[in-house]
Amino acid sequence: MPLKPVLTGLSLLALFAGVSACSPTVNNRGYIPEERLISAIQPGVDDQTSVRQMLGSPSLSSMFDNQRWYYVSRTTEEVAFFRPKTIEGQVVEVAFNDKGVVSTVSKIPLSEARSISPSSDKTPSRGRELGFWEQIFGNIGRFSGGGGAAGGPAGAGGGGGR
Repeated sequence: MPLKPVLTGLSLLALFAGVSACSPTVNNRGYIPEERLISAIQPGVDDQTSVRQMLGSPSLSSMFDNQRWYYVSRTTEEVAFFRPKTIEGQVVEVAFNDKGVVSTVSKIPLSEARSISPSSDKTPSRGRELGFWEQIFGNIGRFSGGGGAAGGPAGAGGGGGR
């Protein structure tokens, strides 16, 4: 059997396997409400309860007054180890008046969405920070070896004092 056709076949097989391993992965994130459900919401008629029954719980709501609900969806495509690329997405905003009745329903394209970066500041906590070795060896000798009658540390539960 000639060696050249075998090597050509193996090369083609390796190339095909390599290319198929890099095929894009499509991910849908968030809630994608059907268009007919969005158009069924009637301002001045529907309230928060009826909107929740039609669309479910919102992805987010306004932080201070709960007068705006947002239903966010995004479809991304990822190839191998590269960053995911957003191919489409939408935000549906439902605004309510003071009585909880729908005032407006609007679609916001993802191109108008703003990227928000979380703060990198640390929240201070009480106590002291432990180093690596303190975390590893810090508990050695803190616990007694014997257990009491109830399975707790020795001396717990009364009796047997010094």
